[in-house]
Amino acid sequence: MPRIFGLAFALLIGGVAASGALAATQTPEQVVQAIADGLDTALDGHKAELKQDHEKLIRTIDDIFLPHFDIDYASILVLGQHARTATPAQRARFAKAFYNSLVDRYAEGLLNYTRGSVRVLPTKGELNDKRSIVRTQVILDDGKAIAVDYAFRKTREGQWKAYDVIIEGISYITNYRNQVDAEIRRTGLDALITRLETQGQKALESMDVPPPAGK
Repeated sequence: MPRIFGLAFALLIGGVAASGALAATQTPEQVVQAIADGLDTALDGHKAELKQDHEKLIRTIDDIFLPHFDIDYASILVLGQHARTATPAQRARFAKAFYNSLVDRYAEGLLNYTRGSVRVLPTKGELNDKRSIVRTQVILDDGKAIAVDYAFRKTREGQWKAYDVIIEGISYITNYRNQVDAEIRRTGLDALITRLETQGQKALESMDVPPPAGK
Protein backbone atom coordinates (compact mmCIF):
# COMPACT_ATOMS: atom_id res chain seq x y z
CA MET A 1 0.00 0.00 0.00
CA PRO A 2 2.73 2.61 0.71
CA ARG A 3 4.11 1.95 -2.80
CA ILE A 4 0.68 2.48 -4.36
CA PHE A 5 0.13 5.67 -2.41
CA GLY A 6 3.60 6.81 -3.34
CA LEU A 7 2.77 6.38 -7.02
CA ALA A 8 -0.62 8.05 -6.57
CA PHE A 9 1.06 10.91 -4.72
CA ALA A 10 3.65 11.07 -7.49
CA LEU A 11 0.97 11.63 -10.11
CA LEU A 12 0.08 14.86 -8.36
CA ILE A 13 3.66 15.99 -7.88
CA GLY A 14 4.25 15.64 -11.59
CA GLY A 15 2.35 18.90 -12.04
CA VAL A 16 5.09 20.34 -14.20
CA ALA A 17 2.94 19.27 -17.16
CA ALA A 18 -0.01 21.41 -16.13
CA SER A 19 1.23 24.57 -14.50
CA GLY A 20 0.50 28.27 -14.60
CA ALA A 21 -2.29 29.75 -16.69
CA LEU A 22 -3.00 26.45 -18.44
CA ALA A 23 -3.91 24.70 -15.17
CA ALA A 24 -6.34 27.50 -14.34
CA THR A 25 -8.40 26.70 -17.45
CA GLN A 26 -8.32 22.90 -17.19
CA THR A 27 -10.86 20.62 -15.58
CA PRO A 28 -9.62 18.28 -12.82
CA GLU A 29 -9.66 15.37 -15.28
CA GLN A 30 -7.60 17.33 -17.78
CA VAL A 31 -5.11 18.33 -15.07
CA VAL A 32 -4.56 14.70 -14.02
CA GLN A 33 -4.34 13.53 -17.65
CA ALA A 34 -1.82 16.23 -18.53
CA ILE A 35 0.26 15.31 -15.50
CA ALA A 36 0.18 11.62 -16.40
CA ASP A 37 1.19 12.40 -19.99
CA GLY A 38 4.04 14.68 -18.98
CA LEU A 39 5.45 12.82 -15.97
CA ASP A 40 7.45 10.33 -18.00
CA THR A 41 9.15 13.13 -19.91
CA ALA A 42 9.92 15.00 -16.69
CA LEU A 43 11.63 11.92 -15.20
CA ASP A 44 13.39 10.73 -18.34
CA GLY A 45 17.09 10.40 -17.62
CA HIS A 46 16.82 11.67 -14.04
CA LYS A 47 15.51 8.71 -12.01
CA ALA A 48 18.93 7.36 -11.02
CA GLU A 49 20.15 10.82 -10.02
CA LEU A 50 17.05 11.57 -7.94
CA LYS A 51 17.19 8.15 -6.30
CA GLN A 52 20.71 8.86 -5.09
CA ASP A 53 20.00 12.44 -4.02
CA HIS A 54 16.98 12.50 -1.69
CA GLU A 55 17.33 16.21 -0.93
CA LYS A 56 17.23 17.05 -4.63
CA LEU A 57 14.16 14.82 -5.02
CA ILE A 58 12.47 16.73 -2.20
CA ARG A 59 13.37 20.08 -3.79
CA THR A 60 11.98 18.89 -7.12
CA ILE A 61 8.72 17.93 -5.46
CA ASP A 62 8.50 21.26 -3.67
CA ASP A 63 8.92 23.10 -6.97
CA ILE A 64 6.14 21.28 -8.81
CA PHE A 65 3.78 19.88 -6.17
CA LEU A 66 2.50 22.82 -4.17
CA PRO A 67 0.74 24.56 -7.10
CA HIS A 68 -1.57 21.54 -7.50
CA PHE A 69 -2.23 20.42 -3.93
CA ASP A 70 -4.38 22.38 -1.46
CA ILE A 71 -2.32 21.58 1.61
CA ASP A 72 -4.01 24.21 3.79
CA TYR A 73 -7.47 22.77 3.11
CA ALA A 74 -6.20 19.20 3.42
CA SER A 75 -4.58 19.96 6.78
CA ILE A 76 -7.81 21.47 8.12
CA LEU A 77 -9.64 18.29 7.13
CA VAL A 78 -6.96 16.17 8.80
CA LEU A 79 -7.21 18.22 11.99
CA GLY A 80 -10.99 17.75 11.97
CA GLN A 81 -12.67 19.19 15.06
CA HIS A 82 -9.29 20.31 16.39
CA ALA A 83 -9.03 22.87 13.57
CA ARG A 84 -11.74 24.92 15.27
CA THR A 85 -9.77 25.30 18.50
CA ALA A 86 -6.30 25.60 16.93
CA THR A 87 -4.82 29.06 16.55
CA PRO A 88 -3.94 30.35 13.06
CA ALA A 89 -0.27 29.86 13.93
CA GLN A 90 -0.89 26.25 14.96
CA ARG A 91 -2.84 25.54 11.78
CA ALA A 92 -0.07 27.04 9.66
CA ARG A 93 2.63 25.04 11.48
CA PHE A 94 0.63 21.83 11.21
CA ALA A 95 -0.04 22.35 7.48
CA LYS A 96 3.65 22.84 6.75
CA ALA A 97 4.79 19.98 9.00
CA PHE A 98 2.17 17.56 7.66
CA TYR A 99 3.03 18.39 4.04
CA ASN A 100 6.77 18.00 4.66
CA SER A 101 6.19 14.66 6.38
CA LEU A 102 4.08 13.39 3.47
CA VAL A 103 6.71 14.43 0.94
CA ASP A 104 9.49 12.91 3.03
CA ARG A 105 7.66 9.61 3.26
CA TYR A 106 6.29 9.23 -0.25
CA ALA A 107 8.83 11.08 -2.39
CA GLU A 108 10.35 7.94 -3.86
CA GLY A 109 6.93 6.95 -5.19
CA LEU A 110 7.71 9.40 -7.99
CA LEU A 111 10.45 7.03 -9.14
CA ASN A 112 7.96 4.15 -9.53
CA TYR A 113 6.09 5.88 -12.34
CA THR A 114 6.33 4.29 -15.77
CA ARG A 115 4.55 5.33 -18.96
CA GLY A 116 1.06 3.91 -19.17
CA SER A 117 0.88 2.83 -15.52
CA VAL A 118 -1.95 5.32 -14.85
CA ARG A 119 -5.25 5.38 -16.72
CA VAL A 120 -7.46 8.43 -16.24
CA LEU A 121 -11.14 7.44 -16.49
CA PRO A 122 -13.85 9.69 -17.95
CA THR A 123 -15.60 11.95 -15.44
CA LYS A 124 -19.30 11.34 -14.98
CA GLY A 125 -21.75 14.13 -14.19
CA GLU A 126 -21.19 17.83 -13.67
CA LEU A 127 -18.25 19.28 -11.78
CA ASN A 128 -18.82 20.40 -8.20
CA ASP A 129 -16.63 23.29 -7.09
CA LYS A 130 -16.48 21.95 -3.54
CA ARG A 131 -15.67 18.32 -4.38
CA SER A 132 -15.08 16.72 -7.75
CA ILE A 133 -13.57 13.26 -8.14
CA VAL A 134 -11.11 12.20 -10.83
CA ARG A 135 -11.03 8.42 -11.10
CA THR A 136 -7.93 6.59 -12.27
CA GLN A 137 -6.54 3.09 -12.37
CA VAL A 138 -2.95 2.35 -11.43
CA ILE A 139 -1.69 -0.68 -13.32
CA LEU A 140 0.77 -2.76 -11.29
CA ASP A 141 3.67 -4.75 -12.69
CA ASP A 142 1.56 -7.93 -12.60
CA GLY A 143 -1.21 -6.26 -14.62
CA LYS A 144 -3.58 -5.80 -11.69
CA ALA A 145 -5.53 -2.53 -11.69
CA ILE A 146 -5.92 -0.55 -8.45
CA ALA A 147 -8.62 2.12 -8.19
CA VAL A 148 -7.11 5.49 -7.23
CA ASP A 149 -9.35 8.55 -7.01
CA TYR A 150 -8.36 12.20 -6.51
CA ALA A 151 -10.62 14.70 -4.75
CA PHE A 152 -10.42 18.24 -6.21
CA ARG A 153 -11.93 21.54 -5.15
CA LYS A 154 -11.94 24.93 -6.87
CA THR A 155 -10.09 27.60 -4.92
CA ARG A 156 -11.10 31.24 -4.57
CA GLU A 157 -8.56 31.98 -7.30
CA GLY A 158 -10.48 29.71 -9.67
CA GLN A 159 -7.92 26.89 -9.82
CA TRP A 160 -8.70 23.23 -9.33
CA LYS A 161 -6.51 21.73 -6.62
CA ALA A 162 -6.36 18.22 -5.21
CA TYR A 163 -6.64 17.65 -1.49
CA ASP A 164 -7.16 13.91 -1.05
CA VAL A 165 -6.17 10.56 -2.53
CA ILE A 166 -8.61 7.64 -2.21
CA ILE A 167 -7.13 4.20 -2.86
CA GLU A 168 -9.55 1.29 -3.19
CA GLY A 169 -12.11 3.35 -1.28
CA ILE A 170 -9.74 4.34 1.52
CA SER A 171 -9.27 8.10 1.98
CA TYR A 172 -5.91 9.04 3.41
CA ILE A 173 -7.40 12.29 4.73
CA THR A 174 -9.97 10.32 6.73
CA ASN A 175 -7.48 7.79 8.02
CA TYR A 176 -4.87 10.35 9.03
CA ARG A 177 -7.63 12.41 10.67
CA ASN A 178 -8.48 9.46 12.90
CA GLN A 179 -4.81 8.97 13.80
CA VAL A 180 -4.19 12.69 14.33
CA ASP A 181 -7.25 12.92 16.57
CA ALA A 182 -5.91 10.10 18.75
CA GLU A 183 -2.44 11.70 18.91
CA ILE A 184 -3.81 15.12 19.84
CA ARG A 185 -5.99 13.65 22.57
CA ARG A 186 -2.99 11.75 23.91
CA THR A 187 -0.22 14.37 23.74
CA GLY A 188 -1.75 17.66 22.54
CA LEU A 189 -1.56 19.52 19.23
CA ASP A 190 1.72 21.33 19.92
CA ALA A 191 3.46 18.06 20.78
CA LEU A 192 2.19 16.45 17.57
CA ILE A 193 3.32 19.40 15.46
CA THR A 194 6.77 19.31 17.06
CA ARG A 195 7.03 15.56 16.39
CA LEU A 196 6.07 16.06 12.73
CA GLU A 197 8.58 18.91 12.42
CA THR A 198 11.44 16.96 14.00
CA GLN A 199 10.71 13.37 12.94
CA GLY A 200 8.95 13.79 9.58
CA GLN A 201 8.52 10.40 7.95
CA LYS A 202 8.95 8.51 11.24
CA ALA A 203 6.10 10.49 12.78
CA LEU A 204 3.79 9.42 9.94
CA GLU A 205 4.93 5.81 10.13
CA SER A 206 3.84 5.67 13.77
CA MET A 207 0.36 6.69 12.57
CA ASP A 208 0.42 4.36 9.58
CA VAL A 209 -2.80 3.61 7.72
CA PRO A 210 -3.63 -0.09 7.39
CA PRO A 211 -4.02 -1.40 3.82
CA PRO A 212 -7.32 -2.81 2.59
CA ALA A 213 -7.94 -6.44 3.36
CA GLY A 214 -6.05 -8.69 1.00
CA LYS A 215 -3.72 -5.91 -0.26
